[in-house]
Amino acid sequence: MAKNTTSNAPSASEARLRHLRIAPRKVRAICDVVRGKQVEQALATLRFTPKAAAAPVAKLIRSAIANAEQKASGNLDIDRLFVKTIMVDEGPTLKRHRPRAQGRAARINKKTSHVTVELGEMR
Repeated sequence: MAKNTTSNAPSASEARLRHLRIAPRKVRAICDVVRGKQVEQALATLRFTPKAAAAPVAKLIRSAIANAEQKASGNLDIDRLFVKTIMVDEGPTLKRHRPRAQGRAARINKKTSHVTVELGEMR
C-alpha cells in the first residue's frame, strides 16, 4: 500500500522555473539557504548572496508571492508567507563538443535546472 505523501494543508501558492541554464548542484546550494524562511527574509538573503543562481531564485519567489496574492484575491498577509518547499530537479542537458588534440573532440555537458517553489501561510 502506498503512503499518502500530500499534506492536508493547502499551499498558499506555487511557481516553477524551467530550463534555467545553471547546473542543479549550484542552484541547490542557493535553495538550501532559503528553505523554511519567511519570504521577506529569504528575498533579503538572496539579494546579498553573490551567486548567479540567487537572482533567478529570488525572481521565482516573487512570482510565487504574486500567485498567492492573485489566488487570495488581495486578502493575504505577505508577512505570514514562508518558503514551504523548494526543489531543484535536473532539466535537459545540452551536449556540445570542444576540439581537442589530434583531431579528437571532447563532449561538454551544459546542464539545466527545473526549480519549483511552494509557499505556505503560517498559522
